[in-house]
Amino acid sequence: MTTEEEKIPFTSHLVELRNRLVVCFIAIGVGFLASYFFKERIFEILMEPLKSVMKSGDKVIFTGLPEAFFTYLKVSLLSGLMLASPVVLYEFWMFVAPGLYAREKRVLLPIVALSTFFFLGGALFGYFIVFPYGFEFFLSFSTDTIQALPSMREYMTFSTKLLIAFGLAFELPLVITFMAKMGLVSVPFLKKNRKYAILIFFAGAAAITPPDVVTQIMMAVPMMALYELSIFGARIFGRKPDPENDADDDAKADSDEADDEKATDGT
Repeated sequence: MTTEEEKIPFTSHLVELRNRLVVCFIAIGVGFLASYFFKERIFEILMEPLKSVMKSGDKVIFTGLPEAFFTYLKVSLLSGLMLASPVVLYEFWMFVAPGLYAREKRVLLPIVALSTFFFLGGALFGYFIVFPYGFEFFLSFSTDTIQALPSMREYMTFSTKLLIAFGLAFELPLVITFMAKMGLVSVPFLKKNRKYAILIFFAGAAAITPPDVVTQIMMAVPMMALYELSIFGARIFGRKPDPENDADDDAKADSDEADDEKATDGT
């Protein structure tokens, strides 16, 4: 971060933010218009996991006259966001670039590419792996006298929430590696708090996924694997510690551990 960049007035940052938001909205709008011409086909693809577990002859319904129209609008918007995600992520990272050092700017483009890759990977994991099991669980409550009649709006809302949740969850390695690069977290910190991370993963999976153990495990276990991948990324790309400070930290940690042992023996 140079002295010239430090002197940029706050209004200039607002102007830059406005310009980048305009570019993002234009990209999303173009993606939305392009997707609307294929709205029926896109929705059919989105419904494929549900159709694969539905009984023969069952159909998805809509209960209000404008429901199908607005659902197709949401489908087109979701598809437009997916198509425009590289542009949106690029504009975001370029906006924060002036606040970064030169060595940190060099990793921006790989971060944008990896952000898109991880988000799409998480969404595809939810679509192909989690969706069929989750929908099969919900449809299992159907009986001879009780029939499931999923509507377009309900399915669209539920599937969109899960797709976004899995996409964001799979950004974990990238976020933690970037934080390690900035010096905000370290490998010892990540290892020390692994048990708390696992607890958070299972709690988040229970809140987001359908209320069955299999689906929750199918989300929590990949999150645990991604956390381990994050530790690996932080070890390779994270900020290297100062040897003198590292030695002091190790000595302090040993001293704290010895104090804990004495306290335990005293009790």
